[in-house]
Amino acid sequence: MALNLPARRTERAHIDTSLSIVNIVLLLLFFFIIVGQAARPQPGIDLSQTTDLPLEQLPSPILLVDADGEWLLDGQPISPELLPAAMTGGAGQVLHLMIDRDAPASLLVDALNDPVLADYDLRLVTLNERVTP
Repeated sequence: MALNLPARRTERAHIDTSLSIVNIVLLLLFFFIIVGQAARPQPGIDLSQTTDLPLEQLPSPILLVDADGEWLLDGQPISPELLPAAMTGGAGQVLHLMIDRDAPASLLVDALNDPVLADYDLRLVTLNERVTP
């Protein structure tokens, strides 16, 4: 006489694995939330910024875009349509681009998408404050 045993259920092993994965994901989320809060700058700390920078220290030619969207080529106001006439090197020339720190990111995207700048090799210029001991 044959003994008929019920079929083994494999769902339990699948559920236990899924539960372990969910626990690991939750632990990682809690870890990153706690670490992210600890890494925030303390209130009352201002980031350094340059208020007066001589143009002689910047690379040339440099296109400055201020917070209002106005363009300055080497310190002189210029309209986007007149930029190709003001540039001496023509297409393929390196043009340094610096944008106001407080300007919205959309202003930088708009400037980069301007067809006038398509022919130039653009280099984004950033300023770093160096602290001397």
